[in-house]
Order: sequence, then C-alpha cells, then structure tokens
Amino acid sequence: MVLGELVKLRAMEPAEAEQLWHWNHDPEVMRWMSDGYAQSLAQVRKGIEERPRNAYGDVLYGVETLADATLIGLVRLRDTEPETGCAALDIYLGEKQYWGRGYATDAMRTICRYGFDKMRLHKITLKVVTENHAAHHVYRKIGFVEEGRLRQVFRRDGQWYDMFTMGLLEGELLA
Repeated sequence: MVLGELVKLRAMEPAEAEQLWHWNHDPEVMRWMSDGYAQSLAQVRKGIEERPRNAYGDVLYGVETLADATLIGLVRLRDTEPETGCAALDIYLGEKQYWGRGYATDAMRTICRYGFDKMRLHKITLKVVTENHAAHHVYRKIGFVEEGRLRQVFRRDGQWYDMFTMGLLEGELLA
C-alpha cells in the first residue's frame, strides 16, 4: 500500500472485476484511451485472478480514496527496465464523480514518488492524446514535459488524433 494525500494505491482484488468491467465499457471514461477489444466480465475477472504479482517490471495498483475507501481508478508502471531506469505510466479514473477534484493529480504524484523512491527509477514516460486537455494539464502540473508528438496514431469516432510523448526525470516531480 502506498499513501498519498487524497488516495491510497493498493493491489487489485478479483472481486473488483465488475467495477473495472463497467469502467472499460463506459464511453466517457474510455474516450481518450486505447480500449482494444471488448472483454466479458468473466474474462476481466480471470485476467485479475491470473495476473502475476506486482514486480519491478510491471506494477498495477487500484486508486482508492483515503476519505471513504472507494476504488476510483487504476495506475500502472510498466515496461520497467533496470538497465535504463525507465518505466511507462498508465492511469485512469473510472469513477467520474471524482474527476476534477485533485484525485488524479494526487495519484500521479504518489505513483511517481513510488517509482523514483522505491523502484529507483530515473525516468517515467507516458503518452496522451493531444485533445485530452484535462489529463495533459495534470501531467504538466506535476512536472511532465512534452518530449515529442506522434502524428495521427489514435483513432476515435472516425477521426485521427496526435499524441504527445511526455517524460518526467528523477528530481523534476513538482509538489
């Protein structure tokens, strides 16, 4: 368990598969995310049950509020390479009533602090659709900088969008 100011990051439980399945089938939640192919609830449950335990190369945490212990989203550091000290970050909040209230910012700071302090990472990277202004704002707010632009790599509603690649180096995390 990893504590932030508003959130606690903790391992996911198989019983939470239904909540995850609902988030993954909510078009508003998934608007700017690569959602792949639809999975059944049984497939999502099996995926959580069979997921290897968290380890250096891939860490997945549920984002839970400290105030009322509500699971509101997920955060993940993946593709971690000890040789380079780099990891890719994924995050989303599925409970929309918690959007815009500081929970995503706190979850981002908390997982980045964990990555730099506990995992001894040197750099954390992410990709964000250029039109996802809310996420882009959160990432810049905690210190991520744009490092590049991938042209027309994300498709939604028949339209192609660009993505920013962003990075945060150890020592750049803003309070």
